[in-house]
Amino acid sequence: MVRSDARENRARILAAARRAFAEDSATSMNQVAQRAGVGAGTLYRNFPTREALVLAVYQDEVERIIGTVPDLLAQMPPLEALRHWTTDLVEAMRRKHGLGDALSPSAHQAISEQSYGPVIAAITQLLDAGKQDGSIRTDADPGDFLQLTGALWRAASSPDDRAPRMLALILDGLRTQPQR
Repeated sequence: MVRSDARENRARILAAARRAFAEDSATSMNQVAQRAGVGAGTLYRNFPTREALVLAVYQDEVERIIGTVPDLLAQMPPLEALRHWTTDLVEAMRRKHGLGDALSPSAHQAISEQSYGPVIAAITQLLDAGKQDGSIRTDADPGDFLQLTGALWRAASSPDDRAPRMLALILDGLRTQPQR
């Protein structure tokens, strides 16, 4: 059982690291500890390496995004929920790729393998809601959707972010087409 202060320290470290890495992917462990208001020992007890911290930040972000699916579906139609969710996922993937230099190839592989199943499950939930209400084609496949959206986080985000237009094309392809 983890003490509440230890859980709070871990949460503060992850939040501080997320902000710091978003500003500068080369942020040091000491800078993260300072931002989190913890000592270096506390930081290293929770995350023995910088790579472990980067992976934890990414995993925490994936879990947060996956956790938004029920609320999105409760607040909006499935296609709109899918648009919002995918936009959030794209931003997280862009941040992950921005941290690429901090991760070894094996770490990239591990995080991809860890997150694939939960991400596919979230996409399945969103697509199934749209299939159920008739707004999404019945042959829409979560793996295909994830493969297509992979291009979104690789698209240039400046000077003109192409991802929203590309996502609109993907979502248009998911819509149920009127019978002719």
